[in-house]
Amino acid sequence: MIQVQQLRKTYDGQVAVRALDLAVAPGEVLGLVGPNGAGKTTTLRCLAGIITPSAGSVAIAGVDLARDPVGAKRALAFVPDEPALFDYLTVEEHLRFVARLYGVADAPARIPPLLAELELAHKAHALPGELSRGMRQKLAIACALLHEPRVLLLDEPLTGLDPAGMRRMKRTIRDRAESGAAVVLSSHLLHLVEELCTRLLVVHRGRAVAQGTVAEIVAARPELAGLPLEDVFVALTAD
Repeated sequence: MIQVQQLRKTYDGQVAVRALDLAVAPGEVLGLVGPNGAGKTTTLRCLAGIITPSAGSVAIAGVDLARDPVGAKRALAFVPDEPALFDYLTVEEHLRFVARLYGVADAPARIPPLLAELELAHKAHALPGELSRGMRQKLAIACALLHEPRVLLLDEPLTGLDPAGMRRMKRTIRDRAESGAAVVLSSHLLHLVEELCTRLLVVHRGRAVAQGTVAEIVAARPELAGLPLEDVFVALTAD
């Protein structure tokens, strides 16, 4: 569903992502983890087609992102760590606007259950300025899910959510993967990554330093056996 080969991105001669390879199949949740400045957000923005890679290729649902960017983007949704919302559109109007962009003909039937799932039904007529940080995050995710993307790219999706909201959001992410979506989830919350992700991609200084299940990563580094994930992460990303 997601195929990335030798992805590279440079800014003014500085390398942000170095020759990155990754693949995510339908139903998988790939945890993209690394320290600040490791290249995680740059990688996600390249996968979403927001920025153009300096080299390498990205295919979304079998569509080459460089050759057919619109076709590839129709199959994906990207939720950044800071929701980009319209100040003068209500919650429901956001969803109707997204429905028009993606040509979702049955949006009137999809919107109410989606609002209910994300606990936004009582805020359907509220403007973003009336929402808490967590509710704005839920709205951004609702907009992303409306067209039922085959690829879901999430950058810190639990930001601003209370514990109950986190639990429900984890269920939403898990449900989409079980329905066949390929998910890439970037987060510093390692307990979330460990709970939700089927595989990890650990990046440091723009380069992959480990990839696979936690068991596979630890098997390649026997000295890490028995350590909690936080200690494994620190060891893998140590300078």
